[in-house]
Amino acid sequence: MTTWTSLFLLLGVGLLAVDAAAPWWKTASFYQIYPRSFKDTDGDGVGDLNGVTEKLEYLKEIGVTATWLSPFLKSPMADFGYDISDFKEVDPLFGSMEDFENMVARAKELDVKIILDFVPNHSSDECDWFLRSAAGEEEYKDYYIWHPGFVDGNGNRSPPTNWVSVFRGSAWEWHEGRQEYYLHQFHKKQPDFNFRNPVVREEMNNVLRFWLEKGVDGFRVDAIYHAFEIEADENGNYPDEPRNDWTNDPDEYGYTHKIYTVDQPETPHLVYEWRQILEQFQADNGGEERILMVETWSPIEIVMDYYGNSTADGAQIPFNFQLITNLNYDSDAYHYEYLINNWLNLMPEGKSANWVIGNHDKNRVGSRFGADRVDLFNILLLTLPGCSITYNGEEIGMLDGYVSWEDTVDPQACNGYESNYMDMSRDPARTPMHWSDETLAGFTSGKSTWLPVSTDYRQRNVKTERGVSLSHLNVYKRLQQLRQEPSIEEGSAEIKAVSNYVLAVKRHLSGDYVYISLFNIFDNIENVNLSQVFGSLPAQFQYALVTEKSIKRVGDQVSANSVTLMPHEAIVIRSSTTV
Repeated sequence: MTTWTSLFLLLGVGLLAVDAAAPWWKTASFYQIYPRSFKDTDGDGVGDLNGVTEKLEYLKEIGVTATWLSPFLKSPMADFGYDISDFKEVDPLFGSMEDFENMVARAKELDVKIILDFVPNHSSDECDWFLRSAAGEEEYKDYYIWHPGFVDGNGNRSPPTNWVSVFRGSAWEWHEGRQEYYLHQFHKKQPDFNFRNPVVREEMNNVLRFWLEKGVDGFRVDAIYHAFEIEADENGNYPDEPRNDWTNDPDEYGYTHKIYTVDQPETPHLVYEWRQILEQFQADNGGEERILMVETWSPIEIVMDYYGNSTADGAQIPFNFQLITNLNYDSDAYHYEYLINNWLNLMPEGKSANWVIGNHDKNRVGSRFGADRVDLFNILLLTLPGCSITYNGEEIGMLDGYVSWEDTVDPQACNGYESNYMDMSRDPARTPMHWSDETLAGFTSGKSTWLPVSTDYRQRNVKTERGVSLSHLNVYKRLQQLRQEPSIEEGSAEIKAVSNYVLAVKRHLSGDYVYISLFNIFDNIENVNLSQVFGSLPAQFQYALVTEKSIKRVGDQVSANSVTLMPHEAIVIRSSTTV
């Protein structure tokens, strides 16, 4: 613990200063929409693009800069859109290309930027490219990873390696037509592209160019760390991965240690190439900077490579999953402090931080950390330096919905066993958005929904929370207003654990007010002397943001020498004078 307490970072104004010409994304508030579950306008129980368009004004209401949309492209839906059969077509389930264009046009009117989910690692096995590859057509035969496997003395054929799919079982699937195995790191209906083939790379480059022409402001790149596998040897063979000793189930993804199927050294350079495409498009067409957000669950040192190197820029936003991965219900303030400052310390000079605590692949924040901590995490996310990414529904404190085994559709769970499906399923975090206390949460006018609506929707919904002054939604909206304050938008940051129980985030800018966010993580009442935590503080502060756990009101005065926090309370206070 003593090491963690010494690992605080005082970020100079020069490092985090934002001037009038700063890129729009550096301190943006991003909002992830899972379209299937956001808003249904045609009554079929599945969200659609017109539903997103209808709710764009809501995004403005809650202070969102840009929205990242999970996939809505043409797909057989084996993995709910992450198995794409046509990378340049909207799936009819979500609407039409005209609906997409109308959404983009309305977003531009409202100044809400649109980020497309780009899925480059694999396609659907119903994609024309795969069908042609499986048929052995010369132009397409190496678009994917193929191997005949091995035949033993008894004539039994086995897969090329012991590689395991994320969704359980062998990562190799036999194709009867081609008489070879193809690699699929996810579902068997999601064959992996061969990115060592330059023609494949150019196909993906053209996908980016197509959607840039359609007006998107950037891309969230899915599962980038899977893009390359180790190169085959001179005989075209691949090595087995070493065993892990914590499971004896050969179908379990963790059965092998992933040294050949993820985090290959070529992968960040693929992102550097895509950054060049975005920059060239901007040079040719003008407008604001287009961005890359990349998903990689890699060790932090590897994640930093995605920012770029000494000769090339990479992604503006390599997702920071340190909080979502490493925090748990019992983590103390020193753990929070370490994870935050470790990212800031390792981040290359001149780059910008980002913070993620929820998404469509993880249980909801309130279900992981407790419903009493929803405001705490939203305040943390929105007062740290850099940009934030909020998953739809977290602003109203949505919890995981119950989804029975019979109603479960997530292949990650369905490929396993009923006895432990809840541990594997991502469905509970994907239940429909709660818009009101009306039937089916105002999500649809239909009679049913693709996943069950959570039973608590009458208490946790946008309509109800709009009318409650210290609801999760109104706390979130107030936070977005505070993010516009110069000290929070442009200022330096100092993050410290006050004790095991309390975390403090100080934001300050010369000539402006000092803002301090305080987080009481656990169940006891805590008192903090901030003058002993941060140097040269003004003596008096006032409450700038409170929650329903607070016994104070906005505007109340408080001495820096004695700030009392209720259990699980998080607040923002502002100095009474500028510094």
